[in-house]
Amino acid sequence: MPVMVIMASLKQILQDELNKKILDSLLEFIKKCTSSFQCRSDEWSCLMRASEIPTAALVLGVNVPDHDMTFQSLSDLLQESVTPFAVSVQAKECSALKNLMQKLLERLMGVRVTEEEYEEDPSLSGKHKHAMKSPGKYCSLENDVLQCPPIVVIFKDFEAFNPHVLQDFIFICSRYIQELPLLLVFGIATSPCTIQHMLPHSVSSLLCIELFQSLSCTQHLATVIDKLILTAEFPFKLSGKVLQVLVNIFLYHDFSVRNFVKGLQLALLEHFHSQPLSVLCCKKKHALLNAQKLSHQHLEMLRQLPSFMRYVEAQEPQEQVQLLTSDKYVKEVCQKLLKDIRKYHKNYYCILRCLSSLTSSLPKYPLGKHIRELHMSCLERNIWETNEYESAIQLLRLLAKDELVATLKKCADILKPCKTKKMNSVLQQLEDYIVKLEHLDSMHVEDVSEGITPLGKDLQKKTDLFHLQKTLLEMKGSRRTKKMTPFEMLKNEALDFIDCFVRSHLSPPELQPLHEVCYYSSSGFLRQHLNATPRTSIQTALSQPFYYLQVANSNHLNSAPDICIVYKLHLECGRLINLYDWLEAYATVVSGAEGKDPDSEEYGKVDELKHARFIKAVSELEFLGFVKSTKQKTDHVARLTWGGC
Repeated sequence: MPVMVIMASLKQILQDELNKKILDSLLEFIKKCTSSFQCRSDEWSCLMRASEIPTAALVLGVNVPDHDMTFQSLSDLLQESVTPFAVSVQAKECSALKNLMQKLLERLMGVRVTEEEYEEDPSLSGKHKHAMKSPGKYCSLENDVLQCPPIVVIFKDFEAFNPHVLQDFIFICSRYIQELPLLLVFGIATSPCTIQHMLPHSVSSLLCIELFQSLSCTQHLATVIDKLILTAEFPFKLSGKVLQVLVNIFLYHDFSVRNFVKGLQLALLEHFHSQPLSVLCCKKKHALLNAQKLSHQHLEMLRQLPSFMRYVEAQEPQEQVQLLTSDKYVKEVCQKLLKDIRKYHKNYYCILRCLSSLTSSLPKYPLGKHIRELHMSCLERNIWETNEYESAIQLLRLLAKDELVATLKKCADILKPCKTKKMNSVLQQLEDYIVKLEHLDSMHVEDVSEGITPLGKDLQKKTDLFHLQKTLLEMKGSRRTKKMTPFEMLKNEALDFIDCFVRSHLSPPELQPLHEVCYYSSSGFLRQHLNATPRTSIQTALSQPFYYLQVANSNHLNSAPDICIVYKLHLECGRLINLYDWLEAYATVVSGAEGKDPDSEEYGKVDELKHARFIKAVSELEFLGFVKSTKQKTDHVARLTWGGC
């Protein structure tokens, strides 16, 4: 049950959050163009300047496999609320204008269009009028006042289309724009300038283009991490190394948020499969019920967890005996520890966001980057022991009154939604400091401002690491020789308080008892299954073909495919391979596979068929990059793999 609930939440968040804003903007644009056409044809003509086609240029970014999901969502929205005539086409299926028109007509009519039917009436206008006569074609739309729903053509991969095909299609459509309500959507992966590069001015001038820019893939990733990982709502958690693996795959491979979520799902399934105590990784009510139902075997596993063993060692001797011998007492303690780790997560994420807000306004410094990186740093070690944290606190001490108050108010706004007792107490004290800072005597504030303004101005001008360190040292030395003003004392007191609650609530999860129940840490498993290793897969397939072919009969070399035989024989050779010796060895193995008598004259003989099969296998091996021709010896090939003689 917990697995299904979390997976459903993953899917819902992925669909609802990522592309909502840009899809809503596109929908509004298409509805506006549609309503203009519905008024009167002469108004439509005026709006389109007699021949212009309304076009949406949708810039989605480079090399993102999530584009298909975006276009599918757009098509669904259009068909639900605007028009049933929303069709999508790809470059690979539209190599010529004829193919493009046939695909559009097939998807417009909902049936296959033969060449004869296309030759009889190749125009979209005629097919659109025929489709309008189909009963029930557009009655499901929310707005029944649409008398003539438009045709929306979505070009998923605009850059991949043949420019001449696009030019001819646009030129033809512009001739029918007076009688045909047509809109175009260009899916652009690079830059809007590609429209001018692919279409000459005589064609692009026929389009009335409006640009729509989607969020970057890194912003999408930040949303997913914020909704799925940096929240106490989901009990399943990732260790720092696992999260780093998933982020690296995202940044260096495909930029796909959908694949990132698939990685989360794989980690989730592996955790529930490999960790018997994962029954405790669920919502609060179910976790406490499952803790009561733990068997003796599960309790023994629980006692062997490193975090629980450390917890036992920290208790009094009498309680240690109960924890090691009494199953009933262990269940009660387990429930208490589960509640504690849940409270820890609620406080942790509130303080994490608070610290990220405090440091984000500082000059360029490692701690003030993405909250994702700050979270991974907190997972690995005590964040307050790092040089970045110490420098960030010192930089906060340089802020003037208005800047400090604004920063503390942002932190207070983050803490307000947190409903735990500890966070309410922290919020109350933080608001007290804000009130005190705002009501400081103006004379003291002016005195303080005079003392800190040069450093503050210098800090804003010079943001490189060397000058930051120099400024901090100057500030530290001035505090030793100069008497602190009331503002400085109050500011230091507020920042010391912030430092105190950071140290109290941002400790690594490894220090929490039973953290193994909800934290997945097998980064090697994810790296093995998610990182693409084509070379390793090819070598495995060539050396162990029966694993992939699922032939349970044999595992002998002589019954393998030709390329596998040639590959295994080449492993026995040195750097240079004699082709004739290689061919004879191959013929001998094949003769054994054919069941010939080893003592016969035909055994190992090279005929034309074996020669051709060998040449083909060697060519395939060369194509895969295992051997190459060499100028040293014409009858040899060079081996490109390690090992061998």
